[in-house]
Amino acid sequence: MQIGKAADASGVSAKMIRHYEAIGLIANGARQENGYRDYDDRDVHELRFIRSARDLGFSLAEIRALLDLWRNRARNSRDVNALATRHLSAVEAKIAELQAIAQTLRKLVGDCHGDSRPECPILERLQSHAD
Repeated sequence: MQIGKAADASGVSAKMIRHYEAIGLIANGARQENGYRDYDDRDVHELRFIRSARDLGFSLAEIRALLDLWRNRARNSRDVNALATRHLSAVEAKIAELQAIAQTLRKLVGDCHGDSRPECPILERLQSHAD
């Protein structure tokens, strides 16, 4: 199938398929006589795998490692688990960071009268951190 159909079947845009090929994440589609790339079911399956990993927030480097493990039937599941555990820790740290930001913003928004006065605790806080 041509790249457009592979994109539709996998949920990965044609532009991203070309990018994944360019960075060596996936093999280049085989070329037909007319020069078009040709993708098979295995290629679409790999693209779906990549899309699923991206949906979970894995980086391209992590996806490369996951693909290597997935393709290797002699893999140890502990290696997959270790990679996913590291990623989970990073996601949880980011969540904690975002929750702290939300708490600070909640306080600032609550402290701001939001009326016609020029005084604004939000701007004051931003200014104090800029100094």
